[in-house]
Amino acid sequence: MKIPVIKQLFQNTTPAQLETTLEVLEAFCEFRGVSEHEVDVAGEMITNICGALEVHQMVSDGAVEKDALNAFGQKVMGSIDR
Repeated sequence: MKIPVIKQLFQNTTPAQLETTLEVLEAFCEFRGVSEHEVDVAGEMITNICGALEVHQMVSDGAVEKDALNAFGQKVMGSIDR
């Protein structure tokens, strides 16, 4: 997870675009010939896309972009600490 990447995705793509990309990446990971390294890279991209989708949701619920990004980062860091 990289907050600058999530911010860029949030600012430059719609939720519909992010969801479509997410579907493609998930399908890609299920192909037989995909290496472990490729799955790891796609997994990182999926994480960032899911983060951008969550930030989109928080902003549409009334949060300020900066606060939504910080809240998402704290949420992820809190789940890692467990």
